[in-house]
Amino acid sequence: MSDAAMVDPVVSLHNVTKTYIRGGTEVSVIRDLSFVIPAGTFLAIMGPSGSGKSTLLNVMAGIDRPTSGSVVVAGTRLEQLSEGEMARWRARHIGYVFQTYNLIPVLTAAENVELPLALTHLTRRERADHVKTALRLVGLADRMDHYPRQLSGGQEQRVGVARAIVSDPTMILADEPTGNLDRESADDILTLLARLNRELGKTIVMVTHDPRAAERAQMIRHLEKGLLEMPP
Repeated sequence: MSDAAMVDPVVSLHNVTKTYIRGGTEVSVIRDLSFVIPAGTFLAIMGPSGSGKSTLLNVMAGIDRPTSGSVVVAGTRLEQLSEGEMARWRARHIGYVFQTYNLIPVLTAAENVELPLALTHLTRRERADHVKTALRLVGLADRMDHYPRQLSGGQEQRVGVARAIVSDPTMILADEPTGNLDRESADDILTLLARLNRELGKTIVMVTHDPRAAERAQMIRHLEKGLLEMPP
C-alpha cells in the first residue's frame, strides 16, 4: 500500500455531478466524478476552459452544491449543511486564492487579510496577531498599511495568499493563482504555495492552465468535459 493510501483523505467525492440550465438546455459541467485527495497533498488540476475546473473547486469549497452525489471535506458532508452552517464551516476549513486577487481597494493589506476572521470568535488583539503572522509568512510584514493600488500584482497576490491562510484553514484552493502575473512573480507565488504545503502541511488544490505551474505540485490531474483523468 502506498503512503498516500494510508493518509486519511481531506476530500472525498463520490459520483458527483453538477449541471446547469443554459438556454433551456441542461449542461453537465461535472459528470459522475469520484476521487479522494489525501491530507497534505499539493494537487494541480489542468484542463481547457469550460472543462469544469473552477466549478470543481467551488464544489469542494461549498460555494456550489452538487446536483447529485456526495462531497465530504474535512470529515463533513457538505450537501447536508444549511447555508449558515456552510458559511461557518467554510470560514474554518477553506482558504481561497483568486486569479484576480479580489482585494477590496479601500482596505489596507492588513484589513483585507483580516476579513476571513470576521466569522470567528477571536478577539481584536488575536485577529491582529493572526494578520501579522500571515503577512510575515508571505514576506509582506512591511506592507501591512499599504492599499492594493500601492502594491505590485505579485504583492497583491501575496496578500491574497495571506488572506487564504490567516484562519489556518484545513485546505487552500487556488483558482489560476498565477494567471495575471509575470513569470518572476508567478514563480514567487508557486514557491510560496509549495512552502506552505511542505513546511506547514497544508493541503492545496490548484487549478491552472500553465504546465510550468502544475509541475510544482505533487500530483497533476486533467479535467476534460467534466471527467477527471485518473492515473493508470
